[in-house]
Amino acid sequence: MKIIIVGPAHPFRGGIAMFNEQLATAFQTQGAQVEIVTFTLQYPSFLFPGKTQFSEENPPNNLTVTAAINSINPLNWIKVGKILKNKQADLLIFSYWMPFMSPCFSTISYFTKKNKCTTTIGLIHNIIPHEKRFGDKKLSSLFVNQMDGFVTMSQSVADDLSTFTQKPIILTPHPLYNNFGNGKSKREARKNLGLLDSDKILLFFGIIRKYKGLDILLKAIANNHVKKLDVKLIVAGEFYEDEAEYRKIIHENSLETQVILVNSFIPNNQVSNYFCAADLVVLPYRNATQSGVTQIAYHFEKPMLITNVGGLQEIVTNKFSGLVVNPNPTEITDSIVDFYEFNLEQKLIQGVKTEKQKYSWETMVDKFQQLFNKINEVQ
Repeated sequence: MKIIIVGPAHPFRGGIAMFNEQLATAFQTQGAQVEIVTFTLQYPSFLFPGKTQFSEENPPNNLTVTAAINSINPLNWIKVGKILKNKQADLLIFSYWMPFMSPCFSTISYFTKKNKCTTTIGLIHNIIPHEKRFGDKKLSSLFVNQMDGFVTMSQSVADDLSTFTQKPIILTPHPLYNNFGNGKSKREARKNLGLLDSDKILLFFGIIRKYKGLDILLKAIANNHVKKLDVKLIVAGEFYEDEAEYRKIIHENSLETQVILVNSFIPNNQVSNYFCAADLVVLPYRNATQSGVTQIAYHFEKPMLITNVGGLQEIVTNKFSGLVVNPNPTEITDSIVDFYEFNLEQKLIQGVKTEKQKYSWETMVDKFQQLFNKINEVQ
């Protein structure tokens, strides 16, 4: 098959860029001819909340990545659509994560499909954004109408998507991120980060936004029961909002010696240090679809404490591969205390090793093939 993936890729950074690159690699492994078409401009700088949109990593040397799309230039969308039309790919995959991209992606799809031979599939990370804005539903509807079918990675996203369309939807779990290298011993990882072997370490990883509930977690570790355990929390990720609220919680609860803030985007070659140094990875989200953080934790065989929201609870089995609680400080506190007082780490690691076998890129590629076949049988 000839496949084109539209969405972020190098030189842009972030989880979706990594996802697209690994998906392309998985298709190539199965014998497909693959190209990623990414952006020349992804977001105008005034709309981007982080420090930079660009990666400092080396470009992937085994992939064809073409920078062509300007997300705010309609004339460019038409041009790219006509270029992709002439490429006559069998399958065009749009990696969709926010309504802002809908006009751009919809226009490209519209002009590409004039060739009457390209099937379009939306790979839906989110169809309803975590932080809602006026017009989101109309924009997402525009995109949905241009697709022939959809792949989602959690039941919650599939359920959301089914309110927009009756077109075919296939669900397949988010595969493991395996581009961060092999794991290392906890001792080595902690040495690299300047931590003690005897420290009790929790990890909150990834960009910080309101829906991710870092404030809930900070309030949980401020509880005296957790303080008595002398637990340290590493917050490794860039703030995409004002960090003053979080620093206020830290200051008011005298958590300065317990919370280690690493306010930056963690480069790929450092990710293993943070995960391998941790006893427990904590995702205290208020809402969620799925999370790449869980799949990095599975890759490094780390147990998780997650909240029972969205697709997170589909990924972690309570008291087997992790701990599942409601998104409030009291339950998170109780689970952290139980984790250490009942020495649950090794038991949960065994569950993680079992569960991680379900999350392969080969499975995702097969699901795309099944959906492609289904769409073209109907047509």
